[in-house]
Amino acid sequence: MLKRRDVLLGLAGLPILGTIRPAFAAEPNVLTTSAGDLSIIPVRHASLVLTIGDSALYFDPAGGPAPFEGLPPPTAIFITHAHGDHFDMATLNAVAGDTAPILTSEEVFARLPAALKERATAVANGASAEFAGIPVDVIAAYNTTEARQRYHPPGVGNGYVLNIGGKRIYVAGDTEDTAEMRALEAIDVAFLPMNLPYTMSAEQLAAAVTAFKPAVVYPYHYQGGKLDKVVELIGNAAEVRLAEWYPA
Repeated sequence: MLKRRDVLLGLAGLPILGTIRPAFAAEPNVLTTSAGDLSIIPVRHASLVLTIGDSALYFDPAGGPAPFEGLPPPTAIFITHAHGDHFDMATLNAVAGDTAPILTSEEVFARLPAALKERATAVANGASAEFAGIPVDVIAAYNTTEARQRYHPPGVGNGYVLNIGGKRIYVAGDTEDTAEMRALEAIDVAFLPMNLPYTMSAEQLAAAVTAFKPAVVYPYHYQGGKLDKVVELIGNAAEVRLAEWYPA
């Protein structure tokens, strides 16, 4: 099993495609902000951690506690929706600690045990909130293709835009290239899913990037997807960063 230290060291050697923009430090997975350096830690599939100063922001912790070993405990937890690869009670209980607040969808909130509900907040699509000291915009996450809407119907799942130190980070959750996504502005880093039939195709992901023009894109949630294709399609529209979401 890979140790967390080994994974982090390995991130420094991951390929970076496109032009390095001034907002980013030399380390591939560090974003320089006015509040300090924000470290981007891919964990697995749809799970990731952002750390800055004493804060550790967990997104969709799932897949068991082992991938989170060696990481700082969460100071805040974001959950996009109730599917098991995003909302996993066993993992959540193992990593949540006793105090980290939870921001989530109304569907997930209804499924939380009483002890976690006491520190959880449910937010709807389109809402804005101050959470753990961070301004957050809640972006609708859903399937637009009629035949796929049974996977992620409109009005249920959330994506999140965090405003940290003057930078905007978008974690999309499970979604296709919605009008709400395409209308986003000034996104510095976007985590976008790519696996059919549940989220976007490579063509949809590239079209969305061309529309809302994030500075940097991390394809994630792509198990089985062809990364070389999406990199080719995005071209110079954004810097594409490939990270190890599926370690052996």
